[in-house]
Amino acid sequence: MTTLLFLPSGDRGYRWLRLADGAIRESDGVPPASDDPVIAIAPAESVALHWAELPVRSPAQAVAAARLLVAEASATPLTELHVAVGDEGEGERPIAVVALAQMAQWLTDLTAHGIDPLAILPAPLLLPRPEEGYVRATIAGAALVRSRTTGFADEAPLADLVIGDTPQHTLDRDGIDAALAAALAAPVLDLRQGAFARRRRRIGIDWALVRRLAVLGAAILLVTLAIDLVRIAKYSFGADALESRAEALGRTGLARGETVTDVDRQLAERLSAVRGPGLGFTTTVAAIYDAVRATPGTELTSLDFQSNGSVRIGVGAARESLPTDLKRTLEAAGFTVEAGTFQSANGRVTGEMTVSRR
Repeated sequence: MTTLLFLPSGDRGYRWLRLADGAIRESDGVPPASDDPVIAIAPAESVALHWAELPVRSPAQAVAAARLLVAEASATPLTELHVAVGDEGEGERPIAVVALAQMAQWLTDLTAHGIDPLAILPAPLLLPRPEEGYVRATIAGAALVRSRTTGFADEAPLADLVIGDTPQHTLDRDGIDAALAAALAAPVLDLRQGAFARRRRRIGIDWALVRRLAVLGAAILLVTLAIDLVRIAKYSFGADALESRAEALGRTGLARGETVTDVDRQLAERLSAVRGPGLGFTTTVAAIYDAVRATPGTELTSLDFQSNGSVRIGVGAARESLPTDLKRTLEAAGFTVEAGTFQSANGRVTGEMTVSRR
């Protein structure tokens, strides 16, 4: 059972119709409280109806296009108007325009009576859309007129001036009942759109949705874990490949035929054997020659590389202070220098030094 609540306009107060099993009960005032759905009917005097070709891709596009059309046709600022778009299935689509303040007032008054209507329908759209001419009817005390692209209150003499000689048809009681049933079965336009859309209340827990979300969450976690495992495996395989390549390269540095057990250790042993202990023969001797060149008046008379990595050198100098200068230069280069006894003979100072890694 559905209740049609006709909103007040002018001197006309609330009126309601209740449809149940094909029978209509009509009364004044606000209907008594019940759990039956309520559909509010906006008076024709408060709603301006237009028809226009609008996009059908999405409701948002249709409303945006309708607002542009209304802005051109209305003297009231668009910010003060509520625009709703309907659909009659073919041809031009209906556009309803009502003041924002009026919509807010209707919903506030209905809420005060404990009513949250399923929809708010413009009264003229309760009438069927005629193939031609006009349809007239009086529903719940409201006289209405409707054509294919117009809908308004039937106020004499304005309505007669608009209709003129155009064919018209007045609905009888059976026609009104059929029109109301059709309008409720498939509403052409609901003013409860956008900011005034009815908020849905969820009662209880949607366990099917919870299960779907849980499955989706588990799938996301599994995919994330799989990505990490693939990345780890990729890095591991890459590291193994690099290690194998390094080992293969390392084998080329060992003596031919040598059994490989630990490439790193064996390469270190061979390098130590090639360059010698300590810093190695080449590095140590090069540093000694640099120090001799940096100390004019000194020369090497002998050089002996020891098994422990130190170098014993014989030094000849033109003056007694030069061996000390050479010793300091080697120490500044990072070596430990032990100087022996230097002797002076025939205008030359000679002696030995032991140079080792610090």
